[in-house]
Amino acid sequence: MSRTRLYLFDTTLRDGAQTAGVEFSLEDKIAITAMLEELGVDYIEGGYPGANPVDTAFFEQRRTKRASFTAFGMTKRAGRSADNDPGVQALLQSQADATCFVAKAWDYQVELALGSTTDEHLEGLAETVRVAAAAGKEVLIDLEHFFDGYKANPTYALACVTAALDAGARWVVLCDTNGGTMPSEVREIVGTVLEHAPGEKLGIHPHDDTGQAVANALAAIEMGVCQVQGTLNGLGERCGNTNLVSLIPTLMLKPYYAQRFETSITLERLARLTHISRAFDDRLNRAPARQAPYVGASAFATKAGIHASALLKDFSTYEHVTPESVGNERSIMVSQQAGKSNLLTALARHDIRIEKDDPRLEKLLAEVKQREAFGYSYDGADASFCVLAHEVLGTLPSFFEVEHYRAMVERRHNAQGEEMTVTEAVVKLRIDGELLMSVAEGNGPVNALDQALRKDLGKYSALIEDVELADFKVRILDGGTGAVTRVLVESRDASGERWVTIGVSPNIIDASFEALYESITYKLLKTEAALGSTVTAHRRPVLAAG
Repeated sequence: MSRTRLYLFDTTLRDGAQTAGVEFSLEDKIAITAMLEELGVDYIEGGYPGANPVDTAFFEQRRTKRASFTAFGMTKRAGRSADNDPGVQALLQSQADATCFVAKAWDYQVELALGSTTDEHLEGLAETVRVAAAAGKEVLIDLEHFFDGYKANPTYALACVTAALDAGARWVVLCDTNGGTMPSEVREIVGTVLEHAPGEKLGIHPHDDTGQAVANALAAIEMGVCQVQGTLNGLGERCGNTNLVSLIPTLMLKPYYAQRFETSITLERLARLTHISRAFDDRLNRAPARQAPYVGASAFATKAGIHASALLKDFSTYEHVTPESVGNERSIMVSQQAGKSNLLTALARHDIRIEKDDPRLEKLLAEVKQREAFGYSYDGADASFCVLAHEVLGTLPSFFEVEHYRAMVERRHNAQGEEMTVTEAVVKLRIDGELLMSVAEGNGPVNALDQALRKDLGKYSALIEDVELADFKVRILDGGTGAVTRVLVESRDASGERWVTIGVSPNIIDASFEALYESITYKLLKTEAALGSTVTAHRRPVLAAG
């Protein structure tokens, strides 16, 4: 039986940015795009070029390699042509492959929000589509409040669908903007829409205000819609959007859907789902939801008792899919089973080959679990995992040893009598027995330590001169005066590669320095073959900030 192709449209960088407490920097957007590319979605909607400096900068160049790079905006304003509308032109002049225009499918919204008429709005919708298609863009129309609009005035709502398709739109997306539509209503209304438009031209975009966004997406798919829009971990305003992290494995692993539909995601990419979900949360400085379907730490966890006993005999008894299929792991709390297969997969990503019965694997697994109990999280800090693995396996070259570091912040007045803050850092390290000391000033203690650490690395200096600090995030894991601090440092080099390292300590400076140290170590590890370094066991420095 031939399967229907479903297209996955991710709107994390736009819809997700509307989440309370979430602000994406340009570096965040670039890094999240890489996560989405790793997952393998078809479309990545990056935001609204021209609306703010971050989105404008993001669309100055193409940011995707495989997915369709998509810009979001509004159809032309009433009273002017699409050629003379700055918002429309900003989208057409961006480096996006596709443009997603939002239009009002509810007559009440047209009159209330736009102060326009339905006829005028339909004319503007069609003109916008024609101009964008003529500019070589793949055009999508997001019909905002479609389901509410259909209930109020089905004639106008359906006219929006046909006007967009007649003008040349590739996709018309039906939006449940306030998230209040029930799955039964979605089936009924989508069924009617399919009498006027083919399923291969239709998309669904449910919000999660009743906790049914994934169910509504599945209902639309079952009826024949071929595109679904959602976000990583269900991010979005109010209660969020369709959670692609829950929807994708359901489509791929549940026989009813897997036998009828296919997506762009491979089983190999699906096995990275848990890692991507948690790395995304780490970037947002928030704790991953432990009970999240498929990817939560408790998704395959069972305490002692009859369930655990049954699991020991047949794991499928209480698991609807295998944990490994989504990159998660089984946790039976009385025996602390599992973890080795995931560890072997993670090691293979760094070209570290080890047999599954190698006793060092047990040692590494124990070390990872111990560190995670203290506050480390390697899902979002893969470079630190690489360094740790080499260390525990005894294959970490002894590049340099840090003997001492100090960071000092001083508030003083300059020659003009203006109050200013000066930060200075000192780092002493030893390479091949030679003691090197560097002093640097920076914009804060972390920047100063970063500058001092990289200022003079002896024979390795040329190998790290293109390394720069791209992002820095701090999260307090436990409140109170004895709080544990987790620091994530993102670095990049001239090749375009980015990597994230982690440091954890009650002292924020100590945690920051650990992450900086591992960033440099990881960079040197990448060039180990060229260095011809002697491979020796090498313990990381555990120093208190001076």
